[in-house]
Amino acid sequence: MPANPTAAMLVIGDEILSGRTRDGNSHFLAGELTRHGIRLCEIRCVADDREAIVSAVNALRERWDHLFTSGGIGPTHDDITAESVAEAFGVPISVRQDAYDLLAAHYARTGLEFNEARQRMARIPEGATLIDNPVSTAPGFTLGNVHVMAGVPNIFQAMVASVMPTLTGGEPLLSQTLRVDRGEGEIAGPFATLAAEYPDLQMGSYPFIQNGAYGSNLVIRGTDPGRISEAMMRLAVLFPQAR
Repeated sequence: MPANPTAAMLVIGDEILSGRTRDGNSHFLAGELTRHGIRLCEIRCVADDREAIVSAVNALRERWDHLFTSGGIGPTHDDITAESVAEAFGVPISVRQDAYDLLAAHYARTGLEFNEARQRMARIPEGATLIDNPVSTAPGFTLGNVHVMAGVPNIFQAMVASVMPTLTGGEPLLSQTLRVDRGEGEIAGPFATLAAEYPDLQMGSYPFIQNGAYGSNLVIRGTDPGRISEAMMRLAVLFPQAR
């Protein structure tokens, strides 16, 4: 069975790194990719800095099958994602007529001025395809394996919905969880032994403290439901008081 496609996400914005804004886009994307059978393998966050964006885009697009970015494609001076992605690919960027026409029609309908700042959102790197934005019209774009989207959560989610049907996924990524009311130090040895017997599955331990007592949620992930169930039964035998 071929391996599932892989992906990374690049979150762009000073407001994320300063703590002013909480990033929820990566959480949303992770869930959508999991359902589509694409493994999200890496998430990075960089400032609104051209060199940082270019460097991260080139590193991530070369390592993973897909790269999704959020943030920095609005009308203000610090929205520099589009030109940074163009630089990463070594292609020119300019106002593109189809994007311009979409925005012009949108602002005509709303009665707002289609000024120079708003026209910046029609700048698209050469060779890119537009990503539909049913919320506020200003498009994202796909260039190569890089999908460039807005940072505003409801717009980001709408753009993800536009992109996802165009991507080839793999087998859905499934998981099962067993709660063990014992500390990780007690369960680490047998859990590691079991994980080594199932190299095709991912096994992780996620500790918690409840009412002063230590416990852990043991999670098994993979694409083969039979293998997951088999490993879960083995896990239940190792920790018979689990739930």
